[in-house]
Amino acid sequence: MTTVEPDDLTQLLTPPPDEPAERTSTVDRATARELKARPTRSDSIFRTLSFAAGGITVAIMLAVGFFLALRGGEALSVAGPSFLVTQEWSPETRQFGIAAVLFGTFTIALIATCVSVPLALGTALLISEIVAPRARSVLVSLVDLMAAVPSVVYGLWGLFFLQAAVVPVAQWISTYFGWIPFFAVTGPDGERLTDASAFTSSALIAGIVVALMVAPTQTSVMREAFSQAPVGEREGALALGSTRWGMVRTVVLPFGRGGIIGGTMLGLGRALGETIAVYMIISPIFTINWQVLKTGGNSISALIALRYGEANEFGLSALMAAGLALFLITLVINFTASSIVARSRSGAESDG
Repeated sequence: MTTVEPDDLTQLLTPPPDEPAERTSTVDRATARELKARPTRSDSIFRTLSFAAGGITVAIMLAVGFFLALRGGEALSVAGPSFLVTQEWSPETRQFGIAAVLFGTFTIALIATCVSVPLALGTALLISEIVAPRARSVLVSLVDLMAAVPSVVYGLWGLFFLQAAVVPVAQWISTYFGWIPFFAVTGPDGERLTDASAFTSSALIAGIVVALMVAPTQTSVMREAFSQAPVGEREGALALGSTRWGMVRTVVLPFGRGGIIGGTMLGLGRALGETIAVYMIISPIFTINWQVLKTGGNSISALIALRYGEANEFGLSALMAAGLALFLITLVINFTASSIVARSRSGAESDG
């Protein structure tokens, strides 16, 4: 048997000494190297122009907001907080507010959104998932062409064609669903109205016209989101026996959820600011109208178009204050929609 001497045992139990400084210095000197490429002249010009374009865009937006705040400051100082809750619009008597027109603005925009979103969603799925490539390019061109049609053309079409077609439908809705307050059409004494003249120039007709104006924008955003769904997941779902609708439901729609939300909000932002079409169709009133099928309504943009030509200096200040409120609302909605669309492009996922 081999015996272990005390000196050997001490060496075994003693921890090894530190490594020499020569070895550790090599690790200390291993630092990350920075690779810097000298930009070419074209890159520098492109970077400068890009920053200039972005800066000019932001500056113009801030200038518009500052201009509206400056011109509307006099009216806001006179009206105070009542500017948001007063339904009357009479700057001459210092009695004015945007409660009624703000309600009408959101009513028309919500009706437009409820009509346009299903239409845009179905059209986007048709273009991206069903039709052949040749027909797809034609449909994309037609949708883009609809977005380029002037607002006044939509307004004329809604006034002279759509209104006559919608009035019988509105009468039917009021007859069978009039127990719902929004769909009731009553007179000042509460009596039920059935005459066709009570259903013209309503928020419903204006909302449908605006819906057809914003649907192309929503369709483009949704179609772009659907087209980016991973091909591998599409083919995998079909290979596992899924139907086309099953593949769309489990892969395309979850992946494009952000595009659907973003397109909806972008359309809502445009619907809030639509002017000419609403101005041509709606019958302006300055009281809150909860009955969307009944004649009468208003919006902030239509109010500005209606009263701008006859307004005095203080009246112009009041209109600028109303425009400032619409500017801020639209700005918030568009920024929210842009952030949702940007986030959906980078982090979209489909259900497993």
